[in-house]
Amino acid sequence: MTAKLESQFDEAMMGIYHRAKVEANYPATAFHRMLVERRGLSTAKYLINAAKPSEGYTNLWERKRLDLTVEALILDNPKWHPLFTPAELAKARARLSDYGYEMRQN
Repeated sequence: MTAKLESQFDEAMMGIYHRAKVEANYPATAFHRMLVERRGLSTAKYLINAAKPSEGYTNLWERKRLDLTVEALILDNPKWHPLFTPAELAKARARLSDYGYEMRQN
């Protein structure tokens, strides 16, 4: 189950990369490189646990597209929650809240 969920998460992460490129005109090359090198879950954990938001996060915030961030991908879909610790989910929630993002009600 976990391997399948991780594989689906990889696809979802690549999906937000493509959406950011098309919908927000943001070619997140560093994010794409991380996905190729680390895959989705490792990339997400790295970004969530970073002390400060990434340059990509800031770029998406400036474009008013926080819905395309890793944090929003995870929190807006409870399907991904088992892949993360409660502390990681809390960090993602706090970061989005700090930047004024309203999460979907699931």
